[in-house]
Amino acid sequence: MNQMHKLYVHPLPVRIWHWTNAISFILMILTGVQIRYIGMVNLMSFKMAVDLHNLVGFVLIANFFLWFGFYLFSDKIKVYHPELSPMKHFRDSFRQMMFYGYGIFRGQPNPHHVSVYHKFNPMQSMTYQIIMLLLVPIQFYTGVLLWDVEMFETGVNLFGGVRVVDTVHVLLFIFFSAFIFIHPYLASLGHTPTAHFKAMFTGYEEIEDEPAGH
Repeated sequence: MNQMHKLYVHPLPVRIWHWTNAISFILMILTGVQIRYIGMVNLMSFKMAVDLHNLVGFVLIANFFLWFGFYLFSDKIKVYHPELSPMKHFRDSFRQMMFYGYGIFRGQPNPHHVSVYHKFNPMQSMTYQIIMLLLVPIQFYTGVLLWDVEMFETGVNLFGGVRVVDTVHVLLFIFFSAFIFIHPYLASLGHTPTAHFKAMFTGYEEIEDEPAGH
């Protein structure tokens, strides 16, 4: 069995952001279900669901800007933009996809090796950038528009009307609901099922040492 060493890859601000985000998204999904399926779901009163949905939504928006500021004004932005050529990034992403879809079931080693500035594999790096810099802002924007349609009437009309705003918001709601299930599964694919979860509490990833001569 290979030796293990610990590497500090998740700073405290990132861990606080992560768990605040996770809990808030779960609350948004539960309250969103209650709002959307009133009469069919009885998790809480409709008014409580709306009030909690709005409150947690603004918490998420504030949390997003804290995350954005931390990465934008620190050298940690490198974890999203490793120095890779586009072709190498494509090849590494394909290798990672083959590992998740086939290699992991054959006991093959993960092609990605974690380091301080390369904690995300190529697939994660691209996926998280799309989610955090495109889908999350759109969800926030449509949510704010629906929060007060009259106040933001101009924005609603520019977006195509209330029906379009609501449809986009619900479609992204479905996406993020699915992500809540997919993300923990992928997080369980470390050298032990709980390794990545523990790392998001302690900040330290357990890294398996390469065999001599590898």
